[in-house]
Amino acid sequence: MKRETRRIIDDLLAATPALAECEPDIRSAYELLRGCFTDAGKLLICGNGGSACDSSHIAGELMKGFQLRRQIPADHTAMLKSAFPGRGKAIADSLQRALPALSLPDQTSVMTAFSNDVAADMAFAQMVYGLGRPGDAFLGISTSGSARSVVHAAMTARAMGLYTIGLTGHDGGELGGVCDVAIRVPSRETYRVQEYHVCVYHALCAMLEYEFFAEA
Repeated sequence: MKRETRRIIDDLLAATPALAECEPDIRSAYELLRGCFTDAGKLLICGNGGSACDSSHIAGELMKGFQLRRQIPADHTAMLKSAFPGRGKAIADSLQRALPALSLPDQTSVMTAFSNDVAADMAFAQMVYGLGRPGDAFLGISTSGSARSVVHAAMTARAMGLYTIGLTGHDGGELGGVCDVAIRVPSRETYRVQEYHVCVYHALCAMLEYEFFAEA
């Protein structure tokens, strides 16, 4: 782990001391995600309600620059310039390196079709089954840890060989028991759990960004 990456988690715990009990699991989740992205895997994320918004938020932070610019490699710039001499450089100058992440709640057509035709609590599991591959990662977000759609997706992911991470409230619920790593933030109040979740996933996104893109 790079020095800047370590600083981010230290800053998180200094700003939010209540999360100190989550530190080992935050570090473990980071290591799973680092391994996934190092091996060219992708991250699938899901949650319901406010946690669906968090899923989108996380994907957005990973798929573009968060705190760093993430300039694309010179050979990619050269490929674009060679293929399209008139516009290639402008395109390359606008693109940023990404950590591939997909928010499953944003797949509205698939989610609503499967919910209508089969079962709403299996829609995320269907998308994990269709998109996930061994070595990818799954992040399920549930304030209670008991959202059936998220639990079913986590079970599917784990059975298929994905790394599985749960982000829950203090009890962890069923989700906490089926994931490789469960980050159980120290509250049972939904709004407070969600506030802690933002702190945790912002730190994870920043840690991953500095780990992969700090030199750029």
